[in-house]
Amino acid sequence: MQVNSATSTITKQDATQSGDTSSALPTQTLTQDDFLKLLVAQLQAQDPLNPESDTEFVSQMANFTTLEQSKEMTADIQQLGTQQQLLQANDLIGRTVTLGNADGSLTSGTVTGVLVQSGVPSMIVNGQVYDMSALLAITPTASSSSSTSNTSTQGE
Repeated sequence: MQVNSATSTITKQDATQSGDTSSALPTQTLTQDDFLKLLVAQLQAQDPLNPESDTEFVSQMANFTTLEQSKEMTADIQQLGTQQQLLQANDLIGRTVTLGNADGSLTSGTVTGVLVQSGVPSMIVNGQVYDMSALLAITPTASSSSSTSNTSTQGE
């Protein structure tokens, strides 16, 4: 079995030639621990007469750390977006909405609840579940419009 030192991958053909009968190799992502193991192996295997510069290793570590932080930030942003959608859906409870159906027709009704499936919030209108992307219009409730007019009257 041959390992390509530049990319640290084992090809399926190499695995088959070495007697591995698995149909496919699992794809894995490298963690920071894996990177450190590779770095140590690289240091141990380097030519003592032509050693690698330590700045290259520091640069590789910095790049990997930046990549890890980017992945974490992306996951945090996705989670924040989901929480924002849930708050928006929750704010619609009791309000009258107009929704677009897949066939192009419109449905209007009061949002009676929010359903979260696989982390994605949906509205319950007229007993049916609708995706938030189907929302076309929101009609303010009577109590919110009267409280707005009361507030403006009190200020005068």
